[in-house]
Amino acid sequence: MEINAGDTAFVLMAAALVMIMTPALGFFYGGLVSRKNVLSTLMHSFFTFCLVSVVWVLWGYTFAFGDDRGGIIGGLEHFGLRGIGQEPGPFADNIPGLAFVAFQMMFACITPALITGAFAERKSFKA
Repeated sequence: MEINAGDTAFVLMAAALVMIMTPALGFFYGGLVSRKNVLSTLMHSFFTFCLVSVVWVLWGYTFAFGDDRGGIIGGLEHFGLRGIGQEPGPFADNIPGLAFVAFQMMFACITPALITGAFAERKSFKA
């Protein structure tokens, strides 16, 4: 099938909006903690965003969307996004594969950032 510019623009816009949620969540949690813990709380959100982005690109996508092994987990055929490019992928036949990867990555990034609110002021971020 052919790539649809409108669908691609919508998916990329939605991915950008979800990406903005991560720092916003950090600022929200920062407003709930005492003054001495604000930076630590912000760093939890930003660090999880960076870490999960790298993990998603290396092996997260392939484990989530690769050919399944026993119906439980995906294979390693897309390790490091090998074989994913500008052509439509198997899960979205009218947007580029990399746009789909970016959209799904944003949800993988926001999920652990949500969890950081559970240990705000209980755990500090040490460099």
